[in-house]
Amino acid sequence: MASTPDPSVAIILVNWNGYAFTKACLSSLREVNTPDFTVILVDNDSQKPEGETLKKEFPEILLIQNPNNLGFSGGNNVGIRKALDMGFSHVLLLNNDTEVEPDFLEKMLHVQQSEASTGVIQPMIYFLGEKEKIWSAGGKWISTYARAKTLGDRKNVDDYSPSTDKLDWATGCAMLVSREAILAAGLLNEQYFAYFEDVEWSLRIRQKGFEIKLASDATVYHEAGASSKKKGPEGTLSANVFYWNVRNQFFLLRGLNKPSKGLEPLEGSPNEFIAYPYHLGKFLLWMCYFLLRGRFKKLNAVARGIKEGLSDPLKPAPEWP
Repeated sequence: MASTPDPSVAIILVNWNGYAFTKACLSSLREVNTPDFTVILVDNDSQKPEGETLKKEFPEILLIQNPNNLGFSGGNNVGIRKALDMGFSHVLLLNNDTEVEPDFLEKMLHVQQSEASTGVIQPMIYFLGEKEKIWSAGGKWISTYARAKTLGDRKNVDDYSPSTDKLDWATGCAMLVSREAILAAGLLNEQYFAYFEDVEWSLRIRQKGFEIKLASDATVYHEAGASSKKKGPEGTLSANVFYWNVRNQFFLLRGLNKPSKGLEPLEGSPNEFIAYPYHLGKFLLWMCYFLLRGRFKKLNAVARGIKEGLSDPLKPAPEWP
């Protein structure tokens, strides 16, 4: 019987004006003990020639420079397409504001190879600044409310033990995806641009019969929201973060419940008589808060997210090739 070839991994980093974070991430990846991997750095039209600078400092990486900012989903899709063209067996999406333990990839691959039906693996992710606190231990999908819950959120590592290694969804911060899962389910949905695209992708991959698992002994540290944080009169997070979160929550809800023509409904359909009021009520409370605090850019961003999330035609995710 012919032996199964060893897995090959393309690690995709998307950089957008995040030079310092990306450099630290690439430095940690240099210490990874798994031999067969390649880093594909996708620079999303950074204001300075950050991609070129990073290529000089890390000549081993493969650099792709986008002429425009394609967001998280579009930028990663550029890298995914390149990885599939090059014949890699796995793609690892990794946020540029992360740092990794040297054995993290080896441990993720061990979980992936333990069961043929496994399509996605997520490591344990901890806060970079508070390494004893969990950022994500994977995701649970609460279908009634169409709510994507992060497991282990902000719990101390000593106080949390995963009840199972099976997940409903994995975060795009660090997710290892098999070639077979991508070919079956398609790429990330570029209409989302940023936020919830990983939840939607995970549900789509599961619908194709693949499992999502947690590699509980694989460790990644995350700065959390480095590209979205900007101190100003309206707080730390940018107004766009709220716009994308609100709009994409409704994109996901509509895609699960009543998809547009040509789109296949996803598993985990919510109760629309509960889910829509639940999210609308939550976002209206956000608007009231922003009104009281005088944060009018964020107020308008939430209002625009509600309007477009409920009215824009849904678009399918691209496929490869």
